Amino acid sequence: MSFGITELMIILVIVLLLFGTKKLRSIGTDLGGAIKGFRSAVTDEPASAKAESSEEVNETAAESPSVEQK
Repeated sequence: MSFGITELMIILVIVLLLFGTKKLRSIGTDLGGAIKGFRSAVTDEPASAKAESSEEVNETAAESPSVEQK
């Protein structure tokens, strides 16, 4: 069961009549901001995970005394 162009247009008109253009614009803006925030969080996650792991390695190396001191 797939929707054709006619059915989608009818659904769009009904949604437009129910919510109005201002409410739909507000919903679109909020949804776009949420998607943008999610994408930035997903792309920043690997970079921050790498930074955290390199900081942990640096802290561990600084805390452990060297075996050979010359």
